[in-house]
Amino acid sequence: MVLTVSDIKQFVYCRRVVYFTYNLPIRRPTTYKMEEGKLEHDHVASLEERRSLKAYGIGEGEREFNVSLFSPRLGLSGKLDMVIKSGGEVIPVDFKNSGGGVELNHKYQLTAYALLVEDRWNRPVRRGFIYLVPQKKAQEVAITPNMRLFVHRVLADAREMIETEAMPPATRQKQHCRDCEFRNFCNEE
Repeated sequence: MVLTVSDIKQFVYCRRVVYFTYNLPIRRPTTYKMEEGKLEHDHVASLEERRSLKAYGIGEGEREFNVSLFSPRLGLSGKLDMVIKSGGEVIPVDFKNSGGGVELNHKYQLTAYALLVEDRWNRPVRRGFIYLVPQKKAQEVAITPNMRLFVHRVLADAREMIETEAMPPATRQKQHCRDCEFRNFCNEE
């Protein structure tokens, strides 16, 4: 079963989002926030093409945007906002339209992208960046061995949950429910 990098992010945020995505016989609802996020990503990518790499602490390098990635080994796919190639290093960059800063689920999403980048370019990824759009700031994230192991565990746990159709417990962070596209199905509020 092929999962997406977004599934990793969602599983860490709230496991029920992944459960409903794969186990409800409906097309996944989209929210206003999701649509705005897509538009903002496109806008940021067009701006990034003209900017230097100074925000990332990198003097020179080459960038690729909207990079489609797939690993049969991991059973994982995703579309990465930007890859920076500099001095033999390949660095994943994920744009976030979040005023709240970098969250844990964002770090694990970036780690999943790092695993995909490693498979594609056959080079180790030791770091990545989350570009916070509202702050116009790039935050470096170290990709650690423990983060890699956690992503592998999430992939295994998500697949088991989907295959067994076992509904997971609701998230403990009830503020996550406010803008959730599955709010009407979950009945947790």
